[in-house]
Formats: sequence, C-alpha cells, structure tokens
Amino acid sequence: MSIESSLDPELIEQTKQQIRSLVTEIAQLAKEDVAPEEFYGQFLDRVVSALAAAGGAVWTLNDDGRLALQYQINLQQTNLRDDEQSQAQHGRLLYKALGENRGMIVPPHSGAGEDDTDQAANPTEFLLLLGPLKTDLETAGVLEVFQRPDAGPNTQKGYLRFLMQMCELAGDFLKSHQLRHFSDRQVLWTQLEDFTHISHLSLDPRETAYTIANEGRRLIECDRVSVAIRKGGKCRVEAISGQDLFDKRSNVVRLLGKLATAVVATDEPVWYTGDTSKLAPQVEDAVQEYVDESHSKTVAVLPLNRPRPSDEEEEPQNRTEPQPPIGALIVEQIEDSRVPQTMVQRVEVVCRHSSIALANALEHHSLFLMPLWRAIGKSRWVLRARTLPKTLAVILVVAAAAVALVVCPADFTLHSKGTLEPVNRREVFAAIDGRVTELDVKHGDVVEKDQLLVRLRNTDLEVAVTDLIGRRATTGKQILSIRRRLNEKGLSIDEKNRLYGELAALNEQRRNLDTQWLLYQKKRADLEVRSPADGQVVTWDLYRRLINRPVQRGQVLMRVADPDGPWQLELHMPEDRMGFIAQAQNKLADGQTLKVEYQLETDPGKDFFGTVKEIHLRASVRGEEGNTVLIKVEIDEDELPSLRSGATVGAKVHCGRRPIGYVWFHDFIAFIQSRILFRYF
Repeated sequence: MSIESSLDPELIEQTKQQIRSLVTEIAQLAKEDVAPEEFYGQFLDRVVSALAAAGGAVWTLNDDGRLALQYQINLQQTNLRDDEQSQAQHGRLLYKALGENRGMIVPPHSGAGEDDTDQAANPTEFLLLLGPLKTDLETAGVLEVFQRPDAGPNTQKGYLRFLMQMCELAGDFLKSHQLRHFSDRQVLWTQLEDFTHISHLSLDPRETAYTIANEGRRLIECDRVSVAIRKGGKCRVEAISGQDLFDKRSNVVRLLGKLATAVVATDEPVWYTGDTSKLAPQVEDAVQEYVDESHSKTVAVLPLNRPRPSDEEEEPQNRTEPQPPIGALIVEQIEDSRVPQTMVQRVEVVCRHSSIALANALEHHSLFLMPLWRAIGKSRWVLRARTLPKTLAVILVVAAAAVALVVCPADFTLHSKGTLEPVNRREVFAAIDGRVTELDVKHGDVVEKDQLLVRLRNTDLEVAVTDLIGRRATTGKQILSIRRRLNEKGLSIDEKNRLYGELAALNEQRRNLDTQWLLYQKKRADLEVRSPADGQVVTWDLYRRLINRPVQRGQVLMRVADPDGPWQLELHMPEDRMGFIAQAQNKLADGQTLKVEYQLETDPGKDFFGTVKEIHLRASVRGEEGNTVLIKVEIDEDELPSLRSGATVGAKVHCGRRPIGYVWFHDFIAFIQSRILFRYF
C-alpha cells in the first residue's frame, strides 16, 4: 500500500484549505499599507506555516549593497551563528542567489552548484529554499526557508514553486511600498519648496519667525515649533506655532527662553528624550525646569547660525571669527518621546533654511534708520504734481483737526466698574473656632436681629466642659465629705483645724470652677451665630460654602443687608486716575460734588445719575485691576428698575470740561509725563 493511499482524504483536503487560506492572507497582506518590518514578520510566519518548514529568514539589501536580516524564525536551529566559516559560506550562498536572480534548492552540507569555486555552500542540516524578492527596478532581497531534507525531488520542486509564488506576492508589496515612498518624497519636496519660498517672503524678523514656526511645524510633523531670537546675551521667544499672541511673561515662555539662551551659549544642538546625563550642567538644569513646566516628552533645541561662505569661496585675508548664533529653533513632541530618523532629517532641513531667512531679515532690519527710509520710500508719490493738491488738502485737514483737538472743549469723564450695594449691611463673623453643623438660613432669607443663623460645634470645647463638670462634681463631693466629718464628735482641735483648712481650699476651688463654668457657657453661646441686625441674607450658596466646613474665629460667614434702606454705588477707580479727580474736586465750589453717570449691566440702555459721596483715602489691591481707590456714590434707588446687591455697573465720573484732544489722549499724556519726561528730564 502506498503512502498516498494510507492518508486520510479529509486530512489532505483540510491541509489544502489551510494552505489556500494562508496564501489568501499573504495576498491580502501584500495589498495593505504597512511598514516593511511588519509585513516581513507576518509574511514569513505564513510562508513557513504553509510549507510546514522548520524556519526561515528574510534578507534585504541596504543602501551600501549589503544583506541585512529583517526577520527570522528559528535561525538559531541552523547553528550558523556558532561558526564564522559557516556564516561566510552561507553569506556567499545568499549573494549567489541574489546575483542569479532565480529560485534555488540547496541540499544540506552541499554547494550551490557543481562549480563551487566561490565557496558558496549550505553548511546546515536543512534543505534551503532560496527565492529572490524582486521589483520592476531591482532585486531587493532574498527569501530563505529552512526545510526538512526528507522530502522527495518532486516535493522539493513543489516547495520551490510555492516559494517563488510567494516571492512574487512579496514583490508586489515592495512595488507598492516604493510607489508610496516616491509619492511621499514628492510631497515632501513640494512642502520643502513651499517652506523655502514662504520663509523668504518677508524681511521683517517677527513675521519671518512666525512663518518659520507655523510652516516648520507642518513640514516637521511635530506638536510644536518655537523660534527664539538672540538679543544681547539672552534669547527671547518671538513665535510659537499655532499662537498669534502669547504672554511672554508666562512661566512656560520664560523658561523656554532660558533654555534657548543656555543652548545658544554652547552653540551645540540639544535633543532631549528623557535622559539628561550627557548634557552640560547649565543646559541640563534649563531642560529640567522647562520640561517640569511644559510636560513635553521630546525637546530639540538647535542654534540658528548665520550662513558662512565655504573655505574655497572666502578669501584668506577676509576670514573672520565665527559669529554667535542669531537664535534657536525649538521642536517639541508633547506625548511621544521617540525621534524617527525622518524627523531628524526634516528638522535639519528646516533649521538650515530658517537660519538663512532669519539672518537676512535681521540684517535688513538692523540697517540705520530703516523704518524712516521705508516710510520715505513709500511716501514719495505724495509730492508728485498730480497728487500735490491732494497732499495739501490732507495737510490742511490734519492741521485743522490738530487745532480742533486743542481748542474745542468736551466733557472729561473717567470710566470705572463698580457694584450696587445697600448702605446698611453687616458682616456675620464666627466668634469661636468650630465646624458648621447646622445652617438655618439661605440666600435671600429675611432675618431679624438675634435670629439664629448658624450652629457650630467645637470638640475641644465639649471635652473641656465635660472635664469641668467632672471636676465640679468631685469638688462638691469632697466638700460634703469634709462637712460630715466636722459634724462628728470626738475630733481634736488639730483635726478640726486641718479639716477647716481643706474645706476653705475646696470652697475656693469650687468658686474658680464656677467662674470657669460661666466662661464656658459664654463660649457655648458663641457656638450659636445670630444675626447682628434686621435684614436679608445676600451671600450666595451658603450650604456649599459652610455646611460641615471648619471655620476660624473672626472668619466672615455671611453678609446681612437691609434692602429697604438707602443704596449706593461702590466704584473701584484705578489709582493712576485719582489725580484727575482731585483736580476736578479742587475746581468745585463749596457744597458741590462730582456728578456720576452710570448704567446697570442688566439694563444697559438706560442712564442713571448720582453724586460722589465719599472717596477713601487709602488704595487697595483688587485682583487684576491692580491698585484701586473706593469711591462711594449717592444714588436715588427709586429710579432703578430693580435692586440687587452686588449688581455690576459701569460708571463715568464727570471731571469738568477739557480740550477734546486731552479728553481722548489723557492716558497717553500721563504716560509721557510720568515715564519719559519725569524719568529723563
């Protein structure tokens, strides 16, 4: 009976189905857009599985013409790595298969052919199946399969035919990959050409820096690109990709400028991917400070140097010392610490072109009186014969406007923000430390004087009171005991004197404890916070702010205001405008006050009027507004459509009449007087 007849037909059919499935998977894989390394791994796994081979390997040609191992399965079983001579013979065999560009079957421990002059051989115990990986342009590598040598000649030829079919599928993948690679390179060259063109369009350093940051980020394909320009001994960040405006005083921008300054001082590029052990100490400190603030995983800082002619182009007598860098290019990755080689190449290209563009812009901008020459160059047309009448007309209009600014009067008002508040309002303080356990009122509730608002709990006070109660009880028992002994008969004079002395001491101790008890009772009364006056609770969201929260003595818990009483405006005027108000007050006659015009934010279409009642003598710091002075304004609350404590108002304080030019530009005039005239004259 033959071997074929002894095999189960169903098993044979299942095996064929598995092989067809693997071939289908390989064909589908060859059409997918995956990295070559990923393709080789999945491809070789399926080929080895379809051939039921012991292992295999994929070898590809590098740019220098050498074969490199891309993926292998069970290569260690061939023992090629144990013998250098075997490795050399095996390598010559691979190159021979690559050169002949055809499939090969090499038996174990044999050469590749009858003429074995080149010493190409199979030193392993496996049957080697070799197939070239070809594209339309070149042979890219060799597919090698380690097969068991016990198969017959026809079976071995079948193995080789299957292997060559798989090599064709792999070749289709390599063709598609090359086409995609050429397409990506074409896109890259287009992007590089656009970047080069756009970066050289402007000769303004700031515009050039913004162009480099935004277009460079698009070309590099990173998260953020920044450009810093060296001014003196420090670098200042001039542009950040994706941000038209940014706060140069923020911690991130300040630390980024510090990092650029440290790197520019060394004139060596820095690539940070998490390890700072090889960096200079000053650079390491700057990198750590910046990364702690920005949380970037990858930071590359490359100095931008002025272009210099080559040694052949530059004459020996004209050679000068290298100039310091003009700035730095900062490239960041927020989440990824890996640095692909393509990213490094693109960063170098962007850095080289950015150096030239930024150097040209800085050199052009540094020419003497360049803004004036540019303005003169643009304004020569106004003196031509055709445009001279228009020029004279414009000059007359400008002169008339200047005279009007000085002569024509206008109302001089100072703007300020403020709030609408009741005049009669009281703040409720905590008289003792504790934790809020009960809250009997909420925002908007009407309360009466001495009404319970908040109940506190002080654990330390409870412990002290409990201890005091125990001490009072003990003292009382001791006093009763001594009195009973004094009533006993037969006591000596000395014994009675001693007992009377102890009784007097205990009575004094009890009086002290009673005094302490009264004080503790007052403290316990302080745990109940009561309203200081009749009114309405105007503090918002009391439950969230107070319940189960610890409070300290003197802490403001809420505010109680009288909504039925008089109301006033509280304006917070910037301190640098109080001089104008003081001048306006000095010009008023006795009994007159400054008028105030205001609008409610809830009713912006209607104007209301009031008069300045009081100006505080002391300035206070108020958030981002800086130093402000409180101005209280008397108003007629009956005119207002609604009264709401804390309502925002916009007000204008009338300070008389001044020339319209002074009204419009008084802030600028004050700046010139204080910052320039006072400082330098």
